Amino acid sequence: MTVRAAVVLAAGEGTRLRPLTRNRPKPMLPAADRPILEHVFDALIGAGVERLHVVVGYKRDRVQDHFGPTYRNVPVNYVAQDKQLGSGHALLQAREAVDDEDGFLVVNGDQVIERQMVADVLDAFEETDGSATLAVTEQADVSHYGAVVMDDDHVVELIEKPETDEYRLLNAGVYAFAPSIFEAIEETPRVHGELALTDTLVRLIDREATVRGVVTEELWEDATYPWDLLDVSRDLLLHGRVTEPEREESIWVADSATVHDDATLQGPVVVGPDTEVRPGAVVGPYTALGRNATVGANAVVSRSVLDTDTRVGPNSTLLDCVTGQGVSLGATATVPGGPGDVRVGDTVFEGQRLGALLADRVRAEGDVSFAPGTLVGPSAHLRTGTTVSENISEHADVFR
Repeated sequence: MTVRAAVVLAAGEGTRLRPLTRNRPKPMLPAADRPILEHVFDALIGAGVERLHVVVGYKRDRVQDHFGPTYRNVPVNYVAQDKQLGSGHALLQAREAVDDEDGFLVVNGDQVIERQMVADVLDAFEETDGSATLAVTEQADVSHYGAVVMDDDHVVELIEKPETDEYRLLNAGVYAFAPSIFEAIEETPRVHGELALTDTLVRLIDREATVRGVVTEELWEDATYPWDLLDVSRDLLLHGRVTEPEREESIWVADSATVHDDATLQGPVVVGPDTEVRPGAVVGPYTALGRNATVGANAVVSRSVLDTDTRVGPNSTLLDCVTGQGVSLGATATVPGGPGDVRVGDTVFEGQRLGALLADRVRAEGDVSFAPGTLVGPSAHLRTGTTVSENISEHADVFR
């Protein structure tokens, strides 16, 4: 049996990553200088997938407009999940699209995976007659995800968000299924109105169906909270998982980028297409500049992720900073870096390494400074000389 189709689950919002997900879904957030979903597609295509079926929902136009009908000459078919009612429910929406397949892949669209991880799952699934095969990776902390208990190559238990630290094997969200998975999902009881794919897998295991696990050491990255985006990009840079040409060791610069002779790039760093780094600027290490960004003269940007169309004014300093798209910072802006206390919803996370997160289209005039851990909502306007010491809401107009 040869598997050539994949269903990519990309309908979720990523509420804990607000305000960056206010205008786009989590799969379209930056991982280094590209959206997370591009890394997922590359892994699938690199492993031999020939048909991509993408389940979209929240802000679906941001996915469809970015990728269109094909990606790297592979057809991309979109299936809508109108209400986000769980991963199992999302997969059911793609049933008709893969109805004629002997087997197919299912992956989460909001986690960075690698080609070899996909290939390992495919090989194991195609060599056996099991109903399900999943990728398993070893992680120091699996408390936010699903822990896996193995007996040889068989999965004997799945524990969602375990409350103890005794588990090290994590469900990486890369699956291969036979078509019978759809019937199993339909038979799974909903919990609080939602239908989770992992609940179906637990039922299969309890019924002693064959669910195999493939342990892999390949790179796996996920961002749950705003500061995680910095860690994801850092790891991708350390492993060289970027597509731009490498000018020097660990320094990747797009051919269409402009880096002034008097600017300094400190690796690992990536400079995206059409981006400009002006004289005297220092960029890096552990920094990703997205497409069409500008770093002004004598500015310093380190340990940061700047998304598409970000403008950094001259003599600014940005440390541990994440920006959305279309952010504009005037001269002498200051993000001094973490650690800081970050309020996400009603919860305060103490001592996180985040200088500031500035969502899409934030505009700051000159001499604006940000206290560590601050989150600024989309389209906020920060006037000259403002000191930001708490979270700022969407469309806010902030004076000194």
